[in-house]
Amino acid sequence: MKFTLSWLKDHLETTASLEEILETLTDIGLEVEGVEDPAAKLKGFTIAKVTSAQQHPDADKLRVCMVQTDEGEKQIVCGAPNAREGITVVLAKPGMYIPGLDITISVGKIRGVESHGMMASERELELSDEHDGIIELPSGEIGEEFAHWLAQNRPQAVDPVIEIAITPNRPDALGVRGVARDLAARGLGTLKPMPDYTLTAGGDCPVKVTIAENAKDGCHVFAGRLIRGVKNAPSPEWLQTKLNAIGLRPISALVDVTNLFTHDLNRPLHVFDANRVSGDLVVQRAAGGEAFKGLDEKDYIVPEGTLVISDDKGVESIGGIMGGLETGCQMDTTDVFVEAAFWDFVSIAHGGRGLKINSDARYRNERGIDPGFNMEGLDRACALIVDLCGGEVSDVVIAGEVPDVSRAYRLDTARCSSLVGMDIPADEQRATLERLGFVMEGDMAHVPSWRPDVLGEADLVEEVARMASLTKLEAKPLARPSTGVPAPVLTVQQKREQVLRRTAAALGYNECVTYSFIDQASATLFGGGSDASMVANPISQEMSHMRPSLLPGLLQAAARNQARGMSDMALFEVGATWSGGEPTDQSEAVAGILVGRTGPKDVHGASRGVDLYDAKADIEALLASIGAPAKVQIMRSGDTWWHPGRHGVICLGPKKVLGVFGELHPKVLRDMDVKGPVVGFTIFPGEVPQPRNASGSRGAVEILDLQPVERDFAFVVDAQVEALTLVNAAAGADKAMIADVRVFDEFIGGSLGEGKKSIAVTVTIQPKDKTLKEAEIEGIAGKVVEKVSKATGGVLRG
Repeated sequence: MKFTLSWLKDHLETTASLEEILETLTDIGLEVEGVEDPAAKLKGFTIAKVTSAQQHPDADKLRVCMVQTDEGEKQIVCGAPNAREGITVVLAKPGMYIPGLDITISVGKIRGVESHGMMASERELELSDEHDGIIELPSGEIGEEFAHWLAQNRPQAVDPVIEIAITPNRPDALGVRGVARDLAARGLGTLKPMPDYTLTAGGDCPVKVTIAENAKDGCHVFAGRLIRGVKNAPSPEWLQTKLNAIGLRPISALVDVTNLFTHDLNRPLHVFDANRVSGDLVVQRAAGGEAFKGLDEKDYIVPEGTLVISDDKGVESIGGIMGGLETGCQMDTTDVFVEAAFWDFVSIAHGGRGLKINSDARYRNERGIDPGFNMEGLDRACALIVDLCGGEVSDVVIAGEVPDVSRAYRLDTARCSSLVGMDIPADEQRATLERLGFVMEGDMAHVPSWRPDVLGEADLVEEVARMASLTKLEAKPLARPSTGVPAPVLTVQQKREQVLRRTAAALGYNECVTYSFIDQASATLFGGGSDASMVANPISQEMSHMRPSLLPGLLQAAARNQARGMSDMALFEVGATWSGGEPTDQSEAVAGILVGRTGPKDVHGASRGVDLYDAKADIEALLASIGAPAKVQIMRSGDTWWHPGRHGVICLGPKKVLGVFGELHPKVLRDMDVKGPVVGFTIFPGEVPQPRNASGSRGAVEILDLQPVERDFAFVVDAQVEALTLVNAAAGADKAMIADVRVFDEFIGGSLGEGKKSIAVTVTIQPKDKTLKEAEIEGIAGKVVEKVSKATGGVLRG
C-alpha cells in the first residue's frame, strides 16, 4: 500500500513530522516497509546567484560564471545555453553526489579554466526530464537549502512516498482514508470530513443489471449509473501527480478516477463504455471455457464457476477482478456505465487464483471492502467524472441489496487489564473506539461497516491496546498458582524424549526431522501401507500413507546423503508412528541407524564397518538413560525388515518389548536404494516401566563386601538351540543369588556328533549376607543344571 505524505494530509489535519508519522504507523500495526523521500537526495544543494557570465576563452559553448554562494563568490564553468548574469540557480559544491549523473563532482579544469562546483538542471537532480538548461528559480535567498525552497513552492517535487504492509485482517487500511483514520485515533491529528459533492441525476438507465440465481451467493449487490455525453481527456495534473507517485500510469480521466477511488477510499469501481455494451448486464457464474481479453491485453480462458459480468455478446468483465478490453473506455468514449458492487471474498479469491490475475481490485475485494459505502462511493465517483468530463447522470440501477453487517459487542473495560496487561481508563477506551468509527451506546460498541475483522469483545480490547501503544506494555512475571516449588510441567514421556535426544546426540548421532507421510511402497516394507493409514488428501504421491516406523524416513535420508558422497552416517529421529487409522494406533518411538564405518581410516586400522553390536551398545545406553531395567531378555523374534540372524528384541517378557536392534535386511536396503550394510535400532519409550520410586534423588549405593563365586558349565545341546535360551534358563535357576551368566565358548562337531554343539557359560554367584559354604554352592549349581536341562534338553559335557 503506497501513498504520499500530501495525499495523507488530504484526509488528516496534522502538524506531525514525517518521522513521527512513520514511527506511529509501525506502532499501530501498519508496518512501514519503505520511504522514498526526494528531499533526502537533495540535501546539500543550495541556492546561489550568477553575478557575471563571460565567454570561455577556448570554447564557444562554454561560459565562465562568477556565482555568489553562502561561502563567497565562486568561479564555475557552465555549458548551459541559459547561463547568464542575474539568474538564481541551484548550486552543487565540490564533493557532492549528483543523483541524475551518478557522479561525485570535484574541483577541476575545463579547457584550462578552474571550475569550483556545478549549476544543476532538473534531470541532474531527478526532478524531471528537463535538461535543456540549468534551473532558473523565480525566488530564493542565497545559501537557502533547495529542498526547503521546493517544499514551499513545489511541494509535490519533494513529496515523500510511504509504503506500508497491510495484514490480511485490516482491509480498511487499504485506502488512504483508513490510514488517516488510524493516525487520527492515535492522536496524531484530526480526521478531515469527507468533501461535499453534488450529483444531479435523472432519467432512466437504458442498461439494466441482474444477478443470476447461481451468482447470488457470490455477488451481494451490483449497482450502476449511466453518464451520457462525457468528454474523455487526460486527467488533471493533481490526479496524475497522485497516481504517478505510487507507480500507476495515468491513462485517461475516466480510468484514473477508478484508480483514485481504489487507493484513496478502498472502493474499487469499473467503468464500461456503454456504447460497446450489447443489451443488459448479468452477473453470473461462468460455465467454463469462455474466452476473455482483459484490460491488460492478455487472453484468458475463464474457469467454471468464476463470477463474470456478461452482456448479450458474452463475458465483458471478471467480477471484482478485472474489466474487459472490449468494453473498456477509450479517448473517444461518450457514454459510460459506472459500476460498484460488493462481492463474496472467497469467490473472488477462487476466481483470481483460477485465472492467475493479481490486480488492485482483486487484492481489495478478496480482503473485504466497506459494503456500507457502496452506494455513496458510486455517487461520489459519478460526481467526480461529471466534474472532470461533463455529462448527464441517469438514475441508479440496482440488483441485489447491500448486506446488513451491523453488529455490536459489549465493551468490558476491565478485560483490557486481564487480556493485554494494560491499565487504561474506561473513558479513554470508549473515546478510542469512537475515534476509530465505533458508535458507543452504553457499554455496547457498534462496529463500523468498514471493519470486518472485529468479531468479538476481545477485538475491541485489541483496538484499544493498539491505539494506546503496546510499546507501553510492561513485562510482569506470571503469578505462581501456589507457594513452594511448582509442579513439573513436562510429562514423564516428554522428559524421556528430551533425555533420549540428548543422549543420542552425545553418542554422535545427528537428529533428523522427516515427514510423517511416506509412500505406500516404503510403508509396506515396514508393516504398513494399508488403507487404514492412507491419507485422504496427500501432499504428493510420495506422501500417501502415515509412517508405520521411523526407519524408512531415516533410510531415505541416508540414500540422499549417499547420492551426494556421504558414506558414513549416524542418524536418529524422535517422533510418532501409526499402526492404523485410529487415535489409539499412534505411538511414540525413537529410531537410529548407523551406515558405513565407525570412523575414518588410519594407519593403526582402528576403522571398521558398523555391526549389530554397535547398535546394541547404543540402544542399551539410551535405555539406561531413561531408567529402563538392567535385566532384560533379548529375543530373536523381530519383524521381517530385520536380518533374521543379526538382530535382537529387547523385552521384559513376550509382550513387553522395549526396543529392537540389529542389521536391516538386505532386501529392504535394496528396495530403499541404500548401500549397506546398515544397522539400527528402535526404542518404544512408552513401554519402559516407570520407576516405583518417583523421588528425584538416587537411592543409597549398595556395596557388597562378600566375594562373588564363579562356576563354569559346558552343556551339550542340539545345534538349533539358541545360546540365549540356555543363558536365560541358567539365570532363572536362582534369581536372588545368580548375578550374571556369560557365554565364553562354543564348540561344534568333533566327538559331539552330527547336530550337536557345546555351549560353555560362566555363572556368577553373589552372596549377600554371608559367605557361602561348598554345599550351598553345589546346590545352586545343581539348580542351574536342572533348569538348563529342562529348558534345552541338554546335558553336562563329560
